[in-house]
Amino acid sequence: MPKMKTKAGAKKRFKLTATGKVKVQQAGKRHMMIKRSKKFIRNARGTTVLSDQDARIIKRHYLPNG
Repeated sequence: MPKMKTKAGAKKRFKLTATGKVKVQQAGKRHMMIKRSKKFIRNARGTTVLSDQDARIIKRHYLPNG
């Protein structure tokens, strides 16, 4: 069996924390920011942690080597 490869797009977008959670940038801040509220822009700063269901998919299929 060949080795499982990490998806190149996934290693640029996701990071694993020390406890195994998947960290990702906040979405929705690329364009059309004029119509967004100040509260949305402020809350979308930095990173967030994916839900357990999404993290399971990312770790199993896209980041198999973790």
